[in-house]
Amino acid sequence: MVVPVALVALLVGLLPGGTTASDEPWSWPVGREGLQRRFDPPATEYGRGHRGIDVAAPTGTVVRAVAPGRVVFAGSVAGTPVVTVDHGSTRSTYQPVRARVAVGDAVDRGDALGTLTSGHGHCSSTCLHLGRVADDDGYLDPLDVLGGGRFRLITPDGPPPPPPPGYGSLLRPVRGPVTSAFGMRTHPITGVRKLHDGTDFGARCGTPVRAAAAGTVIRTPTDRGYGRRVLVRHGDGLVTGYAHLSSRTVGRGDRVGAGDVVGRVGSTGMSTGCHLHFMVLRKGRAVDPASML
Repeated sequence: MVVPVALVALLVGLLPGGTTASDEPWSWPVGREGLQRRFDPPATEYGRGHRGIDVAAPTGTVVRAVAPGRVVFAGSVAGTPVVTVDHGSTRSTYQPVRARVAVGDAVDRGDALGTLTSGHGHCSSTCLHLGRVADDDGYLDPLDVLGGGRFRLITPDGPPPPPPPGYGSLLRPVRGPVTSAFGMRTHPITGVRKLHDGTDFGARCGTPVRAAAAGTVIRTPTDRGYGRRVLVRHGDGLVTGYAHLSSRTVGRGDRVGAGDVVGRVGSTGMSTGCHLHFMVLRKGRAVDPASML
């Protein structure tokens, strides 16, 4: 489905003005693995183009705010459910999203805005259309602040700026393909549809699992669901978890460095085969690991 020009114009009209674009980094609203279509700005204000990016995800996936802000629209435009968040200097738009928030609600980075519905026809499957808007500059490429663009232009004067916080700050704990991304899914064993609170990496049993960052081991529980796991605190409210391990090589209170082995891949707990379930918790809440790897 091509979004009508009238819909795009109406969405712009719904947004408050008087701000310019900012380079404040965004986090991914549904995970970065499903990027389907990139930003392709139109030649004219009302011309054809692609005024955002499309990210594939299953219907029902929780869509999360890319940055702190305030909800300025949560409703339907031309039959498409849309949420818009004002971040002060830019605004993010999400469609098709059935809202869980209301106009005026303050949201933090990673807060749930709603759930993804079908109806955006630019993808072969269900996908989220994410837009980035500033009044002075119009539509901007979301990938420039999501860390997914090919290039980022910086001033040649002075030292280079630091990378965006969050993105790229964690090491990948194992090599191997992503077999199940963060987000809503039907559990392969229980058949219950619920949040998959981490990223699954396919790897052989016995593969070393490495700490994603330096920190302190705070727990080494064995759970019915997660099996043997290790939880590491890294400071600033950040904790990483490594689940379904066949064995652990660290204990509670141990200090680990980035890349140190904390255990080995297994299939303990509720698991259908050898893999690592990698979790990232920020202030006790599960966030998408892809936003930090």
